[in-house]
Amino acid sequence: MASEAERTFHRFAVFGDSSSSGTEINNKNFSKLCKDCGIMDGKVVTSTDVDIVFSKVKAKNARTINFQQFQEAMKELGQKRFKGKSIDEALEGIYKLMEGKDPATTGVTKATTVGGVDRLTDTSKYTGTHKERFDESGKGKGIEGREETTDNSGYVSGYKGAGTYDQKNK
Repeated sequence: MASEAERTFHRFAVFGDSSSSGTEINNKNFSKLCKDCGIMDGKVVTSTDVDIVFSKVKAKNARTINFQQFQEAMKELGQKRFKGKSIDEALEGIYKLMEGKDPATTGVTKATTVGGVDRLTDTSKYTGTHKERFDESGKGKGIEGREETTDNSGYVSGYKGAGTYDQKNK
């Protein structure tokens, strides 16, 4: 049972932190673990309780806890969550809640295409010369899609008579 809890610990330890090795968890991810696994219920165990327990088990000037300190924190939270049970029964109940859980990404903002954005990105609605700016798949052609491109071959940009100087002055 502890090995399953350790796997859950590692999954939450690396969540949102690409530089994390997964051996230590910070307070933010510890709180997320408690919330996502149902250890923090908002009535008996609150976010304040979780923060206090985290501060209690971590080293004085550390920002993270390892798995041994995590187990101590779970014992304390287990006694608070499952009142009247022994320490081992409470810890067993906590590990049951953690079993097979992954960090959830609910409530994450998704990109929307509504209103003006949807109309502006729908290439089938373009007409006239603007239609020529897109290929059959609807992908933009870029500068190649324009018929009239400026000739910047003169030594001054926008100069119309490039290459005619020698013809005039013979």
